[in-house]
Amino acid sequence: MLQSRLNLLILLSSALMAAPIDPAYAPLWPYQGTWQVTRSGTAAGKKPDELVNQCAQIGKYFACQQTINGKAGGLLIIIPTGQAGRYYTQTIMPEGRATGRDDLEISDTKWIYSSRRQQGGKTTQYRTINDFVGKDHIHFERAESTDGKQWTVTDSGDERRAGTGSARKAPAHR
Repeated sequence: MLQSRLNLLILLSSALMAAPIDPAYAPLWPYQGTWQVTRSGTAAGKKPDELVNQCAQIGKYFACQQTINGKAGGLLIIIPTGQAGRYYTQTIMPEGRATGRDDLEISDTKWIYSSRRQQGGKTTQYRTINDFVGKDHIHFERAESTDGKQWTVTDSGDERRAGTGSARKAPAHR
């Protein structure tokens, strides 16, 4: 009985490992890792924030738990839309609340996150642009707009991969 369960487990594990990797997830893996975040206008000598993205693909979902300075920030879930380079996103906060469905578009080195929120009858659009200057450097800019034309930058800066490690690639199947 134990041997048949063990054989079944080995068979299932082999089947999962042999499953092809969906190429829609390949562009997401560079975000994996530990980053030192320096915001524009930060006082000289101030220690950068530490952002840790622990990413994994689970079925059709790609998720990154984001930890900032040792504190869980949120779980970012990314799902392909079926169009190359376009994804739906959803962030689940530590208290279990979801922020609402947002969008991510990846084109070459640029990742553009976009969302909109309504409050008091007014809609505000948000946009975060992550530009991968290299595999270990991201320049980011966050902005908001009430009309989708005039954008006000609310935050910007640079993320540099901590240490000498590089981005983890999509897991290889044997």
